[in-house]
Amino acid sequence: MKLKEKLRELTQLKKGLLATNYYDLETLHGVLQAAAEMKQPVILQLTQSSIDYMGLKTAVNLGRNGLEEFGVEGWIHLDHGGSVELVQRCLDAGFDSVMIDGSELPFEHNVRLTREVVERAKRYDAHVEAELGYVAKLGQSHHTTGFTQPDEAAAFVQETGVDALAVAIGTAHGFYKEEPRLDIDLLRSIAGKTSATLVLHGSSGVPHTQVKQAISNGICKVNLATEIKNIFMASLKAELTYNQDIDLRRVFPKATFKITELVKTKLEMVENIVA
Repeated sequence: MKLKEKLRELTQLKKGLLATNYYDLETLHGVLQAAAEMKQPVILQLTQSSIDYMGLKTAVNLGRNGLEEFGVEGWIHLDHGGSVELVQRCLDAGFDSVMIDGSELPFEHNVRLTREVVERAKRYDAHVEAELGYVAKLGQSHHTTGFTQPDEAAAFVQETGVDALAVAIGTAHGFYKEEPRLDIDLLRSIAGKTSATLVLHGSSGVPHTQVKQAISNGICKVNLATEIKNIFMASLKAELTYNQDIDLRRVFPKATFKITELVKTKLEMVENIVA
């Protein structure tokens, strides 16, 4: 099934689709083991830094082969693409979906950039995501306001033809210093103004009850990255404190298992089953 169709189906069911970043074999396998055990689909995301680290061809093949090996329904997605050039490379490499992030540009510039990517993606039948509003990135202030406005969201989708829109409703990338509070009323208004799939970035650290509430009110794609990196590194550090084993094939799986445990809780979260 095409990603666009899957997201439309899940949105109607008020269920979410987890989109997890992967950085190497260990993080990928940790995610896919969870998806296989839960029999749930997943979007596998790559950022430019991960592509630079692994190499584009290696990163894509790793994801594709992993989905096949674990028997998981899934899609490869470019997360926070910063240029048309990078998007084009990913489209040529066979990505199912690409994100062009013009959220820090003026509205009209963001529209033009996104529209160009949408037109390019049509030739590949690829899904396109964009972002509108201020979702703080790593190192940026979490106190800057700039929530997505419903009328602007409607106009943006209408003018660009984008498939999915990441909205700013109170989340941020990275760690939170205090518990975030999602503006569900604003989300509901945005969902009522546009038919585009709505995306929640920065879900790491957001209470599951709030994420489920967001899914019930219009969010479908839920991004997860920071918690995956954090739990892997924290587990690895703890293991290496007492373990002198130099065989990474015995050491790494223990940290990978922690990712699997984490992602299983997130997959259960996005199913949005009301007790």
